[in-house]
Amino acid sequence: MTDALLAVVRRGLRIFDLGRPMFGGMPQSPNHPAFSHTLPRRHGDVVRADGGSAANDLLITGTHVGTHIDALAHVSHDGRLHGGADARAAGLGGRFLEHGVHTIAPMIGRGVLLDVPAALGAPACPPGYEITPADLAACAARQATEPGHADVVLIRSGWGRHFGDGTRRYLGHESGVPGVGEAGARWLAERGVLAAGADTIAFERLAPASGHALLPAHRVLLVEHGVYIIEALALEELAAAAVHEFTFVLTPLNLVGATGSPVRPLAVVADA
Repeated sequence: MTDALLAVVRRGLRIFDLGRPMFGGMPQSPNHPAFSHTLPRRHGDVVRADGGSAANDLLITGTHVGTHIDALAHVSHDGRLHGGADARAAGLGGRFLEHGVHTIAPMIGRGVLLDVPAALGAPACPPGYEITPADLAACAARQATEPGHADVVLIRSGWGRHFGDGTRRYLGHESGVPGVGEAGARWLAERGVLAAGADTIAFERLAPASGHALLPAHRVLLVEHGVYIIEALALEELAAAAVHEFTFVLTPLNLVGATGSPVRPLAVVADA
């Protein structure tokens, strides 16, 4: 008997790739080690007796580079991680066995795209704009996609269009970057979401000329409520297709004790 899920797959799926390509010089936070890739071994360096050869790679990267997920070990407040764990003690030995990214189970479930600019009647949110609970509620109502328990909610600000404009523009230090603030984060947490993501470098609103000086949404979601954060998502194609509800698929790398992981999330819908 054919599995019911496999039967749906065989009928055809439309898959939206929500991950950014990773390459040297890509926009990323200066707070994390830069991504680099090289080929220490190239075809022809070593040739087997039958003529075969192989190439291999060396990657150097932070775990919060490119499209990535924040584990609960990523942020502490007043010395405490989510659930009250002592942040310093939890990191002894150079890894977080409690709340590390290896503790994040693979995600396959309901995903919701909240296309905030569409609800505001604009192509994108202005630089430094704070997406309010009223904005989120109006967007969900307009789309008939109210977030619920264990959902993954992806918030499009329109800022993702600047990823190809280089690090300075995408990071938006001078201009500020749109996103939710503390109130918006609490709106998400109150709905019991599993994870929340955005098309920006730090998920939440960054005030002009302030950078990452204050990140209240990270505190609310990661520390207070145990909600994972996904950053630097590619959401333009999904929004252009007006796909606001879908099956969300994400699996972090099984990096024992790490505070985050690069990811390549997918939004999957049945092919019409």
